[in-house]
Amino acid sequence: MIGHLKGREKALEAFGWTGRKAEWIALVCLHSGVFTRAQCGRFMDAHPEQVRRVVHALIERRVASEETEPGIAGIGRVCRIFSRPVYRALGAEHIRHRRGASTEVLMRRLLSLDYVIEHSDLPWLPTETEKVSAFDALGIGRSLLPVRVYRGAARETRRYFPVKLPVALDSTRALFVYAEPGHDTATALRSWGRAHRGLWRALRRMGRSVEVVAVARTARELERARRVTRGWAGATGAGEPDAGTAEELARIERAIVQGAVHILEEFGGLQAALKRSVALERQARRQGGCGSIDRGVGWRTERLARVRFR
Repeated sequence: MIGHLKGREKALEAFGWTGRKAEWIALVCLHSGVFTRAQCGRFMDAHPEQVRRVVHALIERRVASEETEPGIAGIGRVCRIFSRPVYRALGAEHIRHRRGASTEVLMRRLLSLDYVIEHSDLPWLPTETEKVSAFDALGIGRSLLPVRVYRGAARETRRYFPVKLPVALDSTRALFVYAEPGHDTATALRSWGRAHRGLWRALRRMGRSVEVVAVARTARELERARRVTRGWAGATGAGEPDAGTAEELARIERAIVQGAVHILEEFGGLQAALKRSVALERQARRQGGCGSIDRGVGWRTERLARVRFR
């Protein structure tokens, strides 16, 4: 039994799904909306032929589709559960996981699910409502939560935790997962960290340990994320560079990834650029003041490691 599902998988009995299959469908819908056959096989401890039958049954009942994603290679087809009645039964009718997504968002969803599969026993808060309610209950003001405001013709809508990444919370620890979709620089990770900093510090003041796990596919992405998140940890390292430093760091990172020799030469070549990058990170840690988290770690996925972007 998966505790954080809170028995919601039982609502899927009306569709004929019970046991481990119902748990899998509920887990996917609440955390990602999409999955690969390898992920399904890992969770259900099933043979590829059994997984094939599960996927085909979902497609035949018109609650899911399975397609090759045009911007991604190396993971086969991706199955997406889109049926509104299924999400409604789980109490998540309006979650955006039902919809198609860009390559970046799709990779974040798959990476998030991969981590949750391996840590399904943690007290996850799968939906926006559950996250907000949990921090409301702690007395943490909503002004400290990451938010995105969407302005329409009639009114504006505030979406909390807009990147929709996993958060787990219990009486002693808060765990935040960042899924690195394959960016060339750490700019998006740093932006995500800034959006959460007030919340993290509020949790630490309450005596809860705050941990950030960066989930990535490649050794390069993992090491870069580790370097940034470790800079957020401890008594002396907020590790958040100012705008000019962040821009220079991003420029160096892009030049290294893209092999832009003319930019690297501005720093004196590749080795000099790497040394400059390390010096900038150290400078940010010295300037940062009080750290915002207790621990920053990395976790490398195996099932999605062969992903290639076309």
